Amino acid sequence: MNCMVAQSGGPTVAINASLAGVLRANEETHAYEKVFGAVNGILGVLDEKFLDLTDQMKTIPEFTDRLIHTPAMYLGSCRYKIPTDDTAIAVYQKIFSILKKMNVESFFYIGGNDSMDTVDKLSAYAKEYNIPIRVVGIPKTIDNDLVRIDHTPGFGSAARYVAASVREVAMDAYIYAVKSVTIVEIMGRDAGWLTAASALARTESSPAPDYIYLPEAAFDLEKCIRDTRALLEKKDTVVLAISEGIRDKDGNYISTADSGSDIFGHNHLSGAGKTLENILKNRLKVKVRSIEINVLQRSAMHLASGRDLSEAEALGNHAFHYALEGQTGVMAVLERTSGDPYKVRYDSCPVHEIANQVKPVPRSWINAEGNDVTDEMLAYLRPLIQGEPHVRFKDGLPDYLPVEHLLD
Repeated sequence: MNCMVAQSGGPTVAINASLAGVLRANEETHAYEKVFGAVNGILGVLDEKFLDLTDQMKTIPEFTDRLIHTPAMYLGSCRYKIPTDDTAIAVYQKIFSILKKMNVESFFYIGGNDSMDTVDKLSAYAKEYNIPIRVVGIPKTIDNDLVRIDHTPGFGSAARYVAASVREVAMDAYIYAVKSVTIVEIMGRDAGWLTAASALARTESSPAPDYIYLPEAAFDLEKCIRDTRALLEKKDTVVLAISEGIRDKDGNYISTADSGSDIFGHNHLSGAGKTLENILKNRLKVKVRSIEINVLQRSAMHLASGRDLSEAEALGNHAFHYALEGQTGVMAVLERTSGDPYKVRYDSCPVHEIANQVKPVPRSWINAEGNDVTDEMLAYLRPLIQGEPHVRFKDGLPDYLPVEHLLD
């Protein structure tokens, strides 16, 4: 018998570490003859586009170690929603007939919220029709918005990138003795975890970001203008960190780039920073600049968190063993059992309790005025960005695994 792994959704620094966790678990147990990788998620299954990862482990020196330290998604991705109309049955039948043909006993899907929806649907179908294929989810998302897990692989590294970038942006802004405002827009449609991580940028000499605005607290534009003006009376430089999904008390986004949405119904957001830049420039009559931290944080292996990589690998390893135990329709999770010293334990959770839900930042971790985070948030964040990655370099640049199979 064999097993299969696929990746879906947006890339992260740590998602390949979870894939390596599955590969190393099979290498240790010899449970399956082959570990196949479906290229481009569930679409790779439907298109029967597979990689023999077991063979790659034998032919590529130090394959799993290099995989752990290669960012983005080695197997590629997709944003495919299994239909719910009359065509659904044909899709399910095709997926499982292909898995049977490949002698797949366990199917692992590494992804975020929408990917867990796929895990839920596939496992439910297999159960309903008595198909003996186990389907197990392995979490990842830089947004950190999956429920039933303390934090998601990929978030710690992205948080580290955000904090380092905001610190460097502030250093750049401080050099000019002119009144200025710098706005840093950070990913986060419905949850402000990444923007909250900007608070880690602060030092004894640098208070930047001066204000932090998350989607979980209603954004009051007039108050933001008053607060920024008051700070500018005391100093030259003000740095604001905002989530792309900040919205007013009526739930209206500060800026929506268009009226469209993706296949899962998520709004296409962009431009909150630019919108606020134009408003502040007109109202405050000072130099205002907006910077958008977009996809750069998703594949920045040079600033990865070592802890993030090791936990991602461990979740892949545990997911593999949950499948061997006969579990299906579950996602591997971790629970923080101690903050100081930092400790976690691993477990599984029914995926139907996770799919299609969003974990917001607790309102109690945002200050009463809605423009900063609390010490509880900082205590939650700090352990997640620790540890240095062992990145290979060649000719002065990071040397990652080649991905010719994604370029066909």
